[in-house]
Order: sequence, then structure tokens, then C-alpha cells
Amino acid sequence: MVVSVWISSCGVYSFSGSGTSAQTIAIEEFYNNTDLGPANLAQTFTNQLKDYMIQNTNLSVVQTNGELQMEGIVTGFQVSQIAPVASGDPTKIDAAAQSRLTITVRVTYTNTLDESMSFKDKSFSFYRDFNNELNLTDIQDALIRQIFDQIILDIFNASIANW
Repeated sequence: MVVSVWISSCGVYSFSGSGTSAQTIAIEEFYNNTDLGPANLAQTFTNQLKDYMIQNTNLSVVQTNGELQMEGIVTGFQVSQIAPVASGDPTKIDAAAQSRLTITVRVTYTNTLDESMSFKDKSFSFYRDFNNELNLTDIQDALIRQIFDQIILDIFNASIANW
């Protein structure tokens, strides 16, 4: 006796978490609108975003007219003190033991196959803390990469994965 089992599903899903039937994505070069960030900050973000899409989805990254489209601006690059340490001397300024680097990116996502999934000017932000005994310029590239990794994951979940 032979038993056949048919499995059907509705919707589109892949093991990468992509919840779209789109084949292509166009990612425009992001613009750097920060006062303090490195000059190549937006280019670094754009390249890292494209690499993520290539490595983690079945989408083809195209120059223009993708079924999915992303564009945006890096709007924030801020270093703030988060762990003050008392100097014990009232004549001296209290220093900080740790600082926080926060980066914010504003994204517009267009899904030409399902306009209800699109969003405009949505902000994504993340941060990394670092010890002030370290020189920010020495660790800045690694911090930026780590922050961008999280922001890109958040953008992916909000757009393509539809979480």
C-alpha cells in the first residue's frame, strides 16, 4: 500500500527568513548627513547592506528598478559619556570611564509587489559602549561594523523578513 502526502503552504518563506517573492533589490547609495562621522560612513553602510542581502537572501542586487528598493541617510553619529568616575578632587572635572557610540540610519523601503509592506523615513539606531582607556580612532572601524551589523539585521527584519 502506498500513501501519498501532499504538503501545501500559503505565502512565501525561505530558510533565510525572507518573506517575499521578489527576485531583485535595488539599494541606492546612502547619504552621510552626520557632522562627526567618518567621511566614508554612508559608503561603508551601503556596501555592508548590499553584502548582507547577497549573503543572506536569494535576492539579486541590481542598480535600478528592483522589485524591492532601499534608500536612506545616515543621520546620527554620536559619542556620549555613560560611566562617570568621581575624581575625588572638587577642583577637577570628573572623567568618564566609558563612552557610547550611537549611529542612526533613516531608511525608505519600497516593495513594488506589495505596497502595504513599504515604509518611509523609518529610523534604525544602535550603539556600542567602549572603555575610555582606548583611543576611539583605534577601535572606531570595529565599533561601526558591529553597530551596522545590528542595524542591518533590524532593517532586514522590518522590511524583507516582515517581522
